[in-house]
Amino acid sequence: MKKPRIPGRFLLDNAVVIIFVVITAAAAPISGLSPVSVIQEILTRIGRNCFLVFSLILPIMAGMGINFGMVLGAMAGQIGLIFAIDWNIMGVAGLVFAGLIAVPIAALLGWFAGEILNRARGREMVTGYILGFFMDGFYQFVVLYLMGSVIPVHSLAITLSRGYGIRNTLNLDAVRQSMDRFLPLRIPTPGGTLILPLLNYLVIALLCLFIIWFRKTKLGHDMRAVGQDQAVSHASGIPVDRTRIIAIVISTVLASIGQIIFLQNMGNMATYNAHKQTGFFAAAAILVGGASVSRATITNVFIGTVLLHLMYIVVPRAGTNLFGSAMIGEYFRDAFSYGVIALALVLHAWRKRANAEADRIQTRQGETA
Repeated sequence: MKKPRIPGRFLLDNAVVIIFVVITAAAAPISGLSPVSVIQEILTRIGRNCFLVFSLILPIMAGMGINFGMVLGAMAGQIGLIFAIDWNIMGVAGLVFAGLIAVPIAALLGWFAGEILNRARGREMVTGYILGFFMDGFYQFVVLYLMGSVIPVHSLAITLSRGYGIRNTLNLDAVRQSMDRFLPLRIPTPGGTLILPLLNYLVIALLCLFIIWFRKTKLGHDMRAVGQDQAVSHASGIPVDRTRIIAIVISTVLASIGQIIFLQNMGNMATYNAHKQTGFFAAAAILVGGASVSRATITNVFIGTVLLHLMYIVVPRAGTNLFGSAMIGEYFRDAFSYGVIALALVLHAWRKRANAEADRIQTRQGETA
């Protein structure tokens, strides 16, 4: 017997995507930006931000919702970059070195976060969010006091004048856009030349292949089973707690690498603030792409990254042209970004209740028959 159809189900399932398409379609012509400049900016931002968004897929698959604790991985990535700059390792080699420093730190932090989230079962998202604030204090203690006093730092250019602690803003000239410029692909168009950061896209393609392969492994099947029903998974002999911890560890490690890719494109790093909004922007992107806190795909990542950053590009310019102030556009951008997370969570809760009610109706009809 088929479940009763919920009216307007398609619109509700894709409400967030539709809203962002409408917003960007309305703002694009008002912004006055040329198509070539918009496409170039989108291509750059896909290569810069997608890796971070991909780090959210596995915890969602394991039923843990959006991993706001991914900021722990971002902190590890920044520590790796600090050491790369201190040791003056330049170019792609510097990024690789930063990754080698960041990955074990991120794995340790991911294990710690996974243990905490297993003890907050059912409240993983809010716990991960608060855990990010807690670890931010520890990160700032390490960077502000321990580096240069206990942890050796040799470069005077990155330390505070008192002799220890890292400066508020670091210049990443040694590794600035080293990935972007390593294999640039130039695409001539009638409106200008598009530059595609090919190495970034190759790394993202490898990550996509890894996720596709991982889903087919026994561990991937275990994660999906745990995400669907933990009690049944436990009864089937799946180590539920261990599987959830592995999902968080992989997510945190990917976030550390993603933060390195992001910051090398930006060319500078706000030492004490760069990681704070990482989880928020990644969550907004994947939700804009049509994902929910219980289901996310590779397609959701790309759609969400394009739509969210397209709005970031055109809305501030549209606000400037309409109201004569770029700040108006910035306010709209922030409001829509925060709003999309709230809307996606509300819709998820509504769909969950609607599906439960549909199941009850189906059960009653079956008993009557």
